[in-house]
Amino acid sequence: MSRVTAAWAALCERCAVPHRPRAGASRAVFALACVCLWACSLSDKSPTQPQPVQSVAPTPTADPGASPTPPPVLGGPAPKATPSPTPSTEPSPSPGSSPTPDPGTSGEGAAECGSPLPPPLSRFNVKVHIKGATAWTLDSTPLVGPDAKYCASIGYGDRDVCPVRLEGNPQRSACELYIVGRAVDTGRPGPTWYHGSSLCSGEAAGCANHSDNQYLLLVYTGGNFRACGRNGVCGDVDVDK
Repeated sequence: MSRVTAAWAALCERCAVPHRPRAGASRAVFALACVCLWACSLSDKSPTQPQPVQSVAPTPTADPGASPTPPPVLGGPAPKATPSPTPSTEPSPSPGSSPTPDPGTSGEGAAECGSPLPPPLSRFNVKVHIKGATAWTLDSTPLVGPDAKYCASIGYGDRDVCPVRLEGNPQRSACELYIVGRAVDTGRPGPTWYHGSSLCSGEAAGCANHSDNQYLLLVYTGGNFRACGRNGVCGDVDVDK
């Protein structure tokens, strides 16, 4: 019991003791009794302190459109790195699968010539073939070598400088085209003909290309005449006409 409550209890006991009021003090006694009754009616409980209101953080509202975050998987395998693609390497053509053009030529005629392909043009054999009344005819033969192994493989067993094929071989024209190329002035398979430093363009120039065969030349005057392949190799003959 608190001190205040004990004091009020003692006062109430005094008020409760019966006694006879004296004359002239009835009013005072009555007032005192009222005060005692009021004091005794008070509660013994002391006022309680108000408890502080604990603020509660609002619970976030989930987004109805968002996907739930899956819980982490403990002990799961680590993701593997995507391997970089290895660039493919084009296979190199095997030797002999396709003919290799000789430097100075376009490689034209190689497929028709077949195997073995001749080595590069090394010289021209130029000679007077026919002596006509008006014009002489010159003939040119392209040669390769020295290459005894190649010459033997195509039938020239005793030579190391030879034509590309034997006379009459159906591959000869194609093999000659392969090593000689085409004439710069006519565009036909065969050599380009020169009289001195000039092209053989007709009788006025002293010489003319044969109408049927680029390896033949018609000459109308004397002088030096040359037959040249596209790789710059030439052969010549002096004509005393």
